[in-house]
Amino acid sequence: MNMELKNNVIKGIKEVIISKEEMHKRVKELGKKISEDFKDKELVIIGVLKGSVIFFADLIREISTTVSIDFISASSYGDATTSSGVVTVKKDVDCDVKGKDVLLVEDIIDTGLTLKYLKDLFEAREAKSVSICTALDKPSRRLKDINIEVQYVGFQIPDEFVVGYGLDYTEKYRNLPDICILSSEIYGGN
Repeated sequence: MNMELKNNVIKGIKEVIISKEEMHKRVKELGKKISEDFKDKELVIIGVLKGSVIFFADLIREISTTVSIDFISASSYGDATTSSGVVTVKKDVDCDVKGKDVLLVEDIIDTGLTLKYLKDLFEAREAKSVSICTALDKPSRRLKDINIEVQYVGFQIPDEFVVGYGLDYTEKYRNLPDICILSSEIYGGN
């Protein structure tokens, strides 16, 4: 099946909001900036599974400084479309981050709850620094008491339910190459 979404050929896709070409261009820019910012530093890049995996893979290939990588699985959503308010770590990192610069790579920041939890976790483990890179940011959804600084943002997006480029709805749509708004008829939203 052709995965191009220009004619909405995938059931449930309302519209493409960020094309794969736009995302590729932005990932190159982020990789260059991260390379400059962490030149000659001991950088550990930690991908937040599962949603960040495509963005993570594209991003690390654009970083020209030496890095090590690891993954963590954490969520405040489960199978829901809204945050439960409780962060659960399902898979922890294998590496020791003490004294190292950590870059957390996330697919999307919505409420900010998961990233705040992870930032605090790695600071408690005595990382030298903890920075955040996200493909997408929804600042309008940030919880009032969550104040996190995001150093590297791919795109800010409106308050829409999006899928593609690693983002899912019930484990579907991750493989779409573009960032797409999912029709509310699929997930029961407004």
